[in-house]
Amino acid sequence: MDGTKTVLQPEAQTPMKLTFWGTRGSLPSPGRDTVRYGGNTPCVEVRLANNNLLIFDAGTGLRGLGDAIMAAGGSLKAFLAISHPHWDHIQGFPFFKPAFVPGNELTIIGAQTRNITLRQMIASQMDQVYFPVQLNELKAKIRFIPVREESVQVFEATLSTMYLYHPAFALGFRLTAGGRSLVYITDNEPFDHTLAKTLKNVDKNIVDLYLLQKGDPNQRVFDFARGADVLIHDATFTPEEYVNHVGWGHSDYLFALKVASEAEVKKLVLFHHDQTRSDDEVDEILSTCRKEIALRGYRFECIAAAEGLELVW
Repeated sequence: MDGTKTVLQPEAQTPMKLTFWGTRGSLPSPGRDTVRYGGNTPCVEVRLANNNLLIFDAGTGLRGLGDAIMAAGGSLKAFLAISHPHWDHIQGFPFFKPAFVPGNELTIIGAQTRNITLRQMIASQMDQVYFPVQLNELKAKIRFIPVREESVQVFEATLSTMYLYHPAFALGFRLTAGGRSLVYITDNEPFDHTLAKTLKNVDKNIVDLYLLQKGDPNQRVFDFARGADVLIHDATFTPEEYVNHVGWGHSDYLFALKVASEAEVKKLVLFHHDQTRSDDEVDEILSTCRKEIALRGYRFECIAAAEGLELVW
């Protein structure tokens, strides 16, 4: 699957091109068993009209993207949307070479708390105890835009955010441009009223937002993804595995299918593959998902994220 391109619409008419640079969760997992789907942690490149660049997450896949940008030459002016500051989503940032180049510009978008700013979240892993170069020593111009649940302008596109159910917090993103849409929900657990009252690892304000939802609290997620051309969604666990991982902040593939169906999306991309999952096991999950789609009469296509995979629409 490496280097595969899927064209959803004629390329000459498309405002979005997406490339996966990292698809694993929790921990990088290089090796012969992860060659096809890749072993890097989350990083997704999105090219808009005029080749404008938005990056989702700064996992270890960001290093490869940075190397490709450097090889292409020219200056960089890009946005980096961070879903949350868990290691697997930021650990590639210190190795992003364009951030070391004077004249480059990088705008980082993400959530923050009352106790720690977005800048501090990125800077902490580059503290001199852990890394030889500090954030304030980078040569590129770096600015930070903290967001809550809102919409911001990114080049000619609109980037909307919503809080997901994940310790301690995480954001989902919806990117809309030229009438096309992409939803990125990488770390998200199905919300259950009863469990939410016993688990204390998610920010209380976020829990309250879900509790306020009438009917199924996960309707917030369904509505956020409504009608998307592409939905990238957490599919870390199998249903059997999820039973022993309740409260860890991740979905099983059946919930990912439910989100895609309820939201009436066109294409679902299974993402955040478990770090212990071999390529063959991802193949099995994808095959099972496609059988479930046919059995339940769902009306969307399902694929699994792989490093080098391109989607154009």
